[in-house]
Parts: sequence; structure tokens; C-alpha cells
Amino acid sequence: MVIERTTNEVIFRLPADIDTFVLQRIVNYLKYKENIKMSKGTEEQANELAEISKKRWWEENKNKFIK
Repeated sequence: MVIERTTNEVIFRLPADIDTFVLQRIVNYLKYKENIKMSKGTEEQANELAEISKKRWWEENKNKFIK
């Protein structure tokens, strides 16, 4: 893995065989950090909203996973 910082961005170079599930979790975390960076809410409030969102998603999608 290589991390490179330029004037305008940070570039991550990862091996092509990285697990896509793990990669998606990393991307989600980075998006989360970017979103809360500009928020006037607290990190605790953001975490609470995330939990509400996850619970709502699960209620809407659990039938796809549990039969």
C-alpha cells in the first residue's frame, strides 16, 4: 500500500487483490469522516444518526437476508 499526498488530494494505491468488502468499509469510513468534518453537529450526534440509518436500512432489507 502506498499513500501519496499532493497539493489537492491524497492518493491511496492498494493491491488489486484487496478484499472488496474491506475496501468498501474503508471508503464508507472516509466518506463518513468527510461528511462530519463540515458538520456543526457533534461526532456523537453523527454516530446516533448513523445507528438510526443502519436500523432503518436493516428493517427495509432484512427479508433479503433472512428467509
